[in-house]
Amino acid sequence: MKRRLFSLTVAAAALASSLPAVAQTSWDLPAAYPATNFHSVNLATFASDVEKASNGKLKITVHPGASLFKAPEIKRAVQGGQAQAGEILLTAYQNEWQMFGADGIPFLATSYADSKKLYAAQKPILQKKLAEQGMVLLYAVAWPPQGLYSKKPVASAADLKGSKWRAYSPATSRIAELVGAQPVTVQAAELSQALATGVVENNMTSGATGVDSKLYEHLKFYYDVQAWLPKNAVIVNKKAFDALDKPTQDALLKAAADAEARGWAASEKVNTDTMATLKANGMSVEPPSAALKADLQKVGATMLQEWLSKAGPEGQQMIDAYRK
Repeated sequence: MKRRLFSLTVAAAALASSLPAVAQTSWDLPAAYPATNFHSVNLATFASDVEKASNGKLKITVHPGASLFKAPEIKRAVQGGQAQAGEILLTAYQNEWQMFGADGIPFLATSYADSKKLYAAQKPILQKKLAEQGMVLLYAVAWPPQGLYSKKPVASAADLKGSKWRAYSPATSRIAELVGAQPVTVQAAELSQALATGVVENNMTSGATGVDSKLYEHLKFYYDVQAWLPKNAVIVNKKAFDALDKPTQDALLKAAADAEARGWAASEKVNTDTMATLKANGMSVEPPSAALKADLQKVGATMLQEWLSKAGPEGQQMIDAYRK
């Protein structure tokens, strides 16, 4: 009897060793924002969904807080295969290709509904460009509307003249120039330190970043100007995508579609919640004065014309499609 049991055990072990193991593909996904940011939370859920839906075939490790690559390095890392996927702020790459900066044009799309409409016009052009660069667009999610943070009260653009303005994209640098401020390039991960050391005095960003970076510890005024809703895009190296089998690709794309829908809903909730958090921490949260709004709308009109002159017919077609 013992000999028979031993024979069965050996046979079972031999059978198990002859069965093909489920190969697991591991991807790294660098991101620039803290693990607690709603984009990063969404990424973590996305990665978990992919692993479950692919039955463990694809495991994505998210690296938030610029811990693997700094924000400006992520796109190149994905394009070059140093990371299989990554999350980027599209407007940061406007100097490379104007269409990346479409959602950073001030006062072009100032609500979630308009932002989704702009994305619909922008998406096929983005997909084509990224494909040419060896990448695939998985999904994109808008940040909450951008507002103006300042150490001092701002009644009009004249109050910004000569101040140190935090810039994180070509568009934010250009706004600084047009209002007479001094642009200082500071990434999100370094913003708190820049404010604490006086490198930056004002900043145009979302309520979400304001809470992430505890801007209320350094700045006292927030003006809800709703200038634009820039988008984060999650991209993947095309060779890495093509190397997946069809069921895993399908699982990845389904999880991405779910992440996009979930992310937009989260963005709207975060916008409401962060306004309350800023107020609770002693920040003055106000709508812009009529003069400040008019001044910023002039800036927006100027920047739209400048953008169209650089983007050419492709840019005009996209704006026309958005405005239909």
